[in-house]
Amino acid sequence: MITKFVWIIFPLNLIILVTLIVLYFQGVFRAHTLYKINNLPPPAAANFSITIASLSDSFITQGKITGFCREAEDIFAARLEAIKNASQSIQFETFIITPGKRADDFAQALIEKAQAGVTVQVIADNYGAKSIPKEYWHRLKNAGVQVQLFNPFTWRDPTANLKRNHRKLLLIDGKIALIGGAGVSDLWDGKDETENNQPWLDYEVCFQGSLVTRLQGIFLQHWLDADGSLDWNSANISPPHQQEETLLITTGEDPTQRDSGIRALFQSLLQAAKKRVWIASPYFLPDNNSRKILQQTKARGVDIKILTMGVHNDKPPVRYASRQLYPKMLKTGIEIYEYQPSMMHAKCLLIDDNWISLGSANFDPRSLFHNDELNISASDRYLFPKMEQFFLDAFANSRLVTKRDLRHRSLRENIIGRLTLLFHWHL
Repeated sequence: MITKFVWIIFPLNLIILVTLIVLYFQGVFRAHTLYKINNLPPPAAANFSITIASLSDSFITQGKITGFCREAEDIFAARLEAIKNASQSIQFETFIITPGKRADDFAQALIEKAQAGVTVQVIADNYGAKSIPKEYWHRLKNAGVQVQLFNPFTWRDPTANLKRNHRKLLLIDGKIALIGGAGVSDLWDGKDETENNQPWLDYEVCFQGSLVTRLQGIFLQHWLDADGSLDWNSANISPPHQQEETLLITTGEDPTQRDSGIRALFQSLLQAAKKRVWIASPYFLPDNNSRKILQQTKARGVDIKILTMGVHNDKPPVRYASRQLYPKMLKTGIEIYEYQPSMMHAKCLLIDDNWISLGSANFDPRSLFHNDELNISASDRYLFPKMEQFFLDAFANSRLVTKRDLRHRSLRENIIGRLTLLFHWHL
């Protein structure tokens, strides 16, 4: 009996020890410096964009927002229409892609354009596309679509596989860019394990102008990093446009705990807010410093509302871990809304009545310190009221979390939440 117990407990202890050693050398237990800035210019100030760009290593560029759509039906329709109208090039990268109608429709659209002579390049994250069969990629390649999988597992550096490409970006002819949070999957139609058959809450934004040239360069960097080749004569890089709105591009390229453009962007925007901070993030797991900044921002009288996933979600342990962090935030007056109809997958920051930051980044350590992300920030008169209404509609369909809700959590939720929170740095 004792021998059997030893054989069980020894492997478990070994796994725990190895895990702690790996986390230690990755710097998980390192003390973090609070990203504290006093007297930032307000979002309405003329020098606000250059200030935020300087602090977050963002590109300053120009462009215009020409479209905004919500939920699966409109998002995928906009993508397929853009692909249909392409005449020179299609460049696409995504994190999640799963078998189903959306993936099949997307493949067929790309195949038709490739066979028509359009250059088509696709980057899919190796982890996010793990359920896609090899036959799917063979079909695309046989039709002339160029495909690269980002960061496949290698025994030479196993921990590097934790790095993921979380971006969602579609570029058409070097003139149009579509950016949002949706992957290529029937999940966004509500066909998930929750069985409530309601579309996920998400959005996509269409951009044109000089911004697209910058985004092409960012895409091509990933293309080369993923072992793709490039003929610059076919890159189709357009000259800059004139008289466009100022936009910031924050790439979050290969971030670390000390050097994270997304972290700097988010925390700078929070500290610059004078009136409100509305955050949409399905996986809301702010690190210690972010929580401190949120609480300090609230103490200055700023209205802070968090929109996150509710009972219908794709990662219950993450929600349970997130709820472990709620009590202290609720105590300071921060409002947390859990979306009820379906999975809430949108990622966005709304600052005062001026600035929006949207894209692929969640408010969690993985997006801030591990993933390659892509966020666009702007003060745009066309998009701001649409995004504000997006939040208002979502709040109206959400449950405002109360202290009573947290006191009545089940023992199972508490245990899973606490255990998951131990590894939140890599969720």
